[in-house]
Amino acid sequence: MHSALFTPLTMGSLALPNRIVMAPLTRCRADADHVPTDLMVEYYSQRASSGMIVCEATMAIEGNSAFGAREPGIYSDAQVAGWKKVTDAVHAKGGRIVLQIWHGGRACHSLLNNGRQPVAPSPLRITNDETHTPQGKKPYEIPRELRDDELPGIVAGFRHAAQNAKAAGFDGVEVHGANGYLLDEFLRDGSNQRSGPYGGPIENRARLMLDVVDAVNSIWGPSRVGIRISPLNSYNDMKDSDPIGITGYLASQLNERKIAYLHLMRGDFFGVQHGDLVTVCRKAFTGKLIGNMGYTPAEADRSISDGLIDAVAFGHHYVSNPDLVERVKSGVALVEPDSRTFYTNDAHGYTDYPTMS
Repeated sequence: MHSALFTPLTMGSLALPNRIVMAPLTRCRADADHVPTDLMVEYYSQRASSGMIVCEATMAIEGNSAFGAREPGIYSDAQVAGWKKVTDAVHAKGGRIVLQIWHGGRACHSLLNNGRQPVAPSPLRITNDETHTPQGKKPYEIPRELRDDELPGIVAGFRHAAQNAKAAGFDGVEVHGANGYLLDEFLRDGSNQRSGPYGGPIENRARLMLDVVDAVNSIWGPSRVGIRISPLNSYNDMKDSDPIGITGYLASQLNERKIAYLHLMRGDFFGVQHGDLVTVCRKAFTGKLIGNMGYTPAEADRSISDGLIDAVAFGHHYVSNPDLVERVKSGVALVEPDSRTFYTNDAHGYTDYPTMS
């Protein structure tokens, strides 16, 4: 059943035994110092049968980049050691695991960052939601506009995170360029209204994201680097006047860099923005394309067979189906997750979902 999903795939130097990828899923189970815990070791090792695990968004830089109280980081020695336990456990079960590195940008809050104001390309706050803080839900804050001379430091922070990811035993790195966090904020004109070398035309707005990719490539080599993008997604109050155009430009620039894969969120959580991004990416990017958002196993298998994508990333179903690969292969129905436990801090709704056996 779904034979295309179970054919091996080579993405750069990454060899996948099947084409089912675990999408990055923020779960808030690190400790108060953003160090991965033994609970995270168990969670990820339970899901080692996936073609590849992409770990949850992990802070590349210490300071004002924390989005939540308990998401992991990769900037300290203790965090590297915590992640090493995770990668060792996944590898012991024959799995492959890459780390997604990010900066939360304007989606952060000073109450989660020792009073530090969040930063962004422009001083525009998120207005369509509130965020969770130690004092309950609060409105997002107006971020401080980053100066041009600060941006090389952001790039250096991502480079250091890539070095730490290598020390932690990961098989590669995925740059988080999606969902309204810092790199995506620079890319899209709804959140980037600055002038100068990082604002205005798409060539400037994409500069920071591409500089980060180049920095990560310098550590890992492009054959172990991927990036996730979401040009249509309006999550975190995001929009762009030409999502198809920015997708084509970005895909062509990434193609020149010969990275292992492009991880494309093809739609919009809220259905506000529409467009066929898959065709645009397939035309401009000759590396491997991972599709994400709303795929069923049947559609994923057809899309791979038709050459539209090379692999598919499943998100929320990986919360509640640690043996998702085996379930899909056997034709067993997938368990729906309990969303109330997505961002809690204990084992319930995290490591206690049963396997078929």
